[in-house]
Formats: sequence, structure tokens, C-alpha cells
Amino acid sequence: MIQSMTAFARAEIVQSPYTVRVEIRSFNSRHLDTAVHLPQSYFWLESGLQTLVKEKLCRGRVEIRIQIETGEEKPPEFIVNEALAAGYYQALVDLKTQLGLKGDITLDHLTHIGNLIQPAETDGDDAENDESCREAVAACLSTALSELVAMRRIEGERLAADINARLTFIEENLERIKAASEGLLPVYQERLRERVLALAGEDVVIDPDRLAREAAFLADKSDISEETVRAASHLAHFRELMAADTAGGRKLNFLLQELHREFNTMGSKTGKAEVGHLIVDAKSEIEKIREQVQNVE
Repeated sequence: MIQSMTAFARAEIVQSPYTVRVEIRSFNSRHLDTAVHLPQSYFWLESGLQTLVKEKLCRGRVEIRIQIETGEEKPPEFIVNEALAAGYYQALVDLKTQLGLKGDITLDHLTHIGNLIQPAETDGDDAENDESCREAVAACLSTALSELVAMRRIEGERLAADINARLTFIEENLERIKAASEGLLPVYQERLRERVLALAGEDVVIDPDRLAREAAFLADKSDISEETVRAASHLAHFRELMAADTAGGRKLNFLLQELHREFNTMGSKTGKAEVGHLIVDAKSEIEKIREQVQNVE
């Protein structure tokens, strides 16, 4: 069954001393494009998490946000570059003296220095060697991914119901097109006879054999039996791909292109208004299916 690429899922795991929360949003995309947002001190986890995503998903833009807390949260620590501050302060003193400026040099002046105060390395950096941290995050992400896949399948079922209804309409139209295109030879014979009589008058003698050959030639040029057979084959294959367990969004899109091409060829060959209207209706449904398939994994 097809899966949608649009879904949302979240999960939370408490695995002492870690509490992990994961939120995942996925959107349609031609390829698998994953962005993992982790606390800065846990960036070392990212490569392993990317591997987990690839095991579960094939296509889509996937955004993952992960929060990690430990049982003993400490206030953030910062490091002050005292040498930089002292040098900057002395430069301000010298500048004040040279220019004869008044006023005091305060802490406010020093806070404008770039990189004066930076976050200290936290315990998260020590967690790189902590297998329990890796396991907790991986377990939470796996749970969230399973929820995401389940939601994708539910949305995929909705898409499939809509697409199947449109496929049925196209199949029925195809049968009408085939029926309306049968028995064209007598039609072309009568058209040719009427055209010759209109141009040459009632007194002209029409060679029935020549008339039959010309009518057969026109009927052969307008024959769309090959196109209808190929279109029916594409429709059957489309349904098979939709029912398969593997991701088939790209193949479905390709089949729609081929199906559209067959109906275009039918339209260029047929001379019957009835058939032309049926072809236009079928192509309209193909375009609507194409829009839906853009969101299929």
C-alpha cells in the first residue's frame, strides 16, 4: 500500500539518567533529505541517527528535533577570556587619554567584545563515551519513526482511495473510447463518398474498390487500438504498484507520464468529437492523480 510523505510524530523515553524527546515532521521531496537538530553537546550522535532514518524511510524531507535532559541538570557554565578583556580595557584607557575624553569605562563597554564570554564544555561532551545515552536517543527516535510510518500509511490509504476512484473513471472512459472507435471503416467510406459527390456532383462514377482502399487507409491512420492496449496495461501496472509494499512514488509518476502520452496520441488520431471529449476527461483525471502522486513515497 502506498505511503504519504507528509506526516508528524513525537515520542518520549525516560531511560535513567536521560529523558529524551523526539519530534519528527516529514514533507514531500524527490529524495530522502534528513535534518537532525540536536543540543550542541550531542552533535556526535547525528551520524548514527541518520542511519536509523534511512532504515525506515526512502523519500521525503524529514526534520527531526531532539531534546535530551539528564537527571541532574546544572546551570550553564561560561568561560571569560580575561586576557582579551584586560587588553580591550587597556586599549580603551589609552584611547581615552589620547583623545582627552571624559567619563568612566564600564562593564557595558566590555560586553561588546566578540567571543569574550563563551559557553563552557558541558557534561554532554563526556556523554560521547556513554552507551546508555546513545541507546536512549536511538530508542526514542525508533519509536517516533514507527509512529511516523504508521501515520504515513494512514494518509497513504486516503490517497489510495482517491486515486483508485480516479483510475476507475479513466478505465471506464477507456472502454467507452474503444467502443466509440470501433467500426470506423464504413464511416470513412460514407464520408469519402459524400465528399466526392459534393466536389464532383451526382453524375460522377465512384470506383467502389478505390473508395474502399482510401477509406481503409484513413481508418488505419486513425486506429488507436495499440494506444488503448498500452493505456490499459499502464493502468493495471499502476494498480499493482499501489498495492505493493515497496516505495513506488517515482514509478507511479513515470507511468502517469506514459499514460498521458498514450491519451495524447489517441487525441491526435481520432476524428470523432465523442472520443475527443472522453480523452479530455481522462487526461484531466490523470493530472489530478499526478498531483496526488507527488506526495507518495
